[in-house]
Amino acid sequence: MKVLSYPNGIYGATTYLVYDETTKEGLIVDSTCCTGEISKFVKNKKINIKYILITHGHFDHVYCAREMKQIFPQALIMMNKNDIALLDNVSTQCAMAGVEDITLPCVDGLLDENTKNLKLGETEIKVLETKGHSKGGVCYLINNILFSGDTLFCESIGRTDLFGGSFEEIIKSIKQKLFVLNDDTIVYPGHGESTTIGHEKRYNPYFKA
Repeated sequence: MKVLSYPNGIYGATTYLVYDETTKEGLIVDSTCCTGEISKFVKNKKINIKYILITHGHFDHVYCAREMKQIFPQALIMMNKNDIALLDNVSTQCAMAGVEDITLPCVDGLLDENTKNLKLGETEIKVLETKGHSKGGVCYLINNILFSGDTLFCESIGRTDLFGGSFEEIIKSIKQKLFVLNDDTIVYPGHGESTTIGHEKRYNPYFKA
């Protein structure tokens, strides 16, 4: 499984391109930037993009979703139902952030921890519901690779002072859903550098005794 990161999107958010080298099936995690660069790479590698998986509904993680859907019309945009409300007020989010308003495409499917048959090639994509940064925040686990959105960062956690946020819930989500994963699980967050679960258990200041 190959992972390419495209950082420095709107408000420093990162888009990830993931693909199976054998089946040439791929997916995109969040949609923040670099649509032209991603499109060129996908075309050259002849990758079939199956999904555009959204970790949560804040504007910086869906800012280029409409353009991405236009480039890859076969790809299904999927997210958790509890963050649909955030998409409904994306214009307000953009206005508060002082960025140009966006028009979003329709979400093709809703997912949660009971979602079945979400696969890339023969590899299962597990959905972990990790509310706290938002009500419908999720992480995606593919083998030993975790896309943590704005739930867990390198030696930090997501903000909880935004709509739907809760400090108690994000701490609970990380402890119960993420820190039970193998220490060598690679974490690709929505902002900033990658890390591992083991590193965060040892060095993340929010979890030190």
